[in-house]
Amino acid sequence: MNIQHLKEYLDGRVEIYNKPAFIIKDPVCIPHRFSLLQDIEIAGLFAAVLAWGNRTSIINNCDRLMGWMDNVPYQFILHHQDTDLKKMLHFAHRTFNATDLLYFIELLRFHYQTHTSLEDAFVPHTIYNSTDTGEALVHFHRYFFSIEHPERTRKHIATPQRNSACKRLNMYLRWMVRRDDNGVDFGLWRKISPAQLVCPLDVHVARVAHRLGLIATDKADWKNALHLTALLRQLNPADPAVYDYALFGLGAEERF
Repeated sequence: MNIQHLKEYLDGRVEIYNKPAFIIKDPVCIPHRFSLLQDIEIAGLFAAVLAWGNRTSIINNCDRLMGWMDNVPYQFILHHQDTDLKKMLHFAHRTFNATDLLYFIELLRFHYQTHTSLEDAFVPHTIYNSTDTGEALVHFHRYFFSIEHPERTRKHIATPQRNSACKRLNMYLRWMVRRDDNGVDFGLWRKISPAQLVCPLDVHVARVAHRLGLIATDKADWKNALHLTALLRQLNPADPAVYDYALFGLGAEERF
């Protein structure tokens, strides 16, 4: 398939999946329940980090978390008391447990006490000049564990320094950064541009990309995420991550 045919093919799939109907059964439905910037950021972070396994289970567990935060996550993060955390002591989603959850809450309170937006945890300066989001992800990982933390929780925040594809964090960045009129991604952050986003790559997207000849192997790692994104930039230099819709849809919905 030549480059023009590939673009037409993937653009067609983007049209199918980049629409509000996509939201209903995807973890992005969780932050879409809120309108305040910080609520969207917090709900989105939990939805992205827990986006592992069955989507119904992901959404149900995120629902529980938001309910425990009285559906005002920003206010809960800033003003909760220790007694408010007791109901969370038996939480578990896959290998993410209450120890991890309580640290996330602690780190978020630490951050929001001095910052308006979680974007600052990825990009501490006013402008982000890197070609891709690799440096932002490395900074976020270091920042996230800059206070005393349980060692086990480190596995839940990926970093390119370990050659991780950082799928869930790149998906979170897509939600926060991409801007269009289709109503799925929020486009709330401005320091990172859509052109700098790295396409979220998991085993399913990697399989589809490999079958399409976009990457040489079906391994979901940082090297392949960058290689795939570089090719997607040839199709759409300003917005390569838009093709996440096409590749995800082909894998999850069409069993390509």
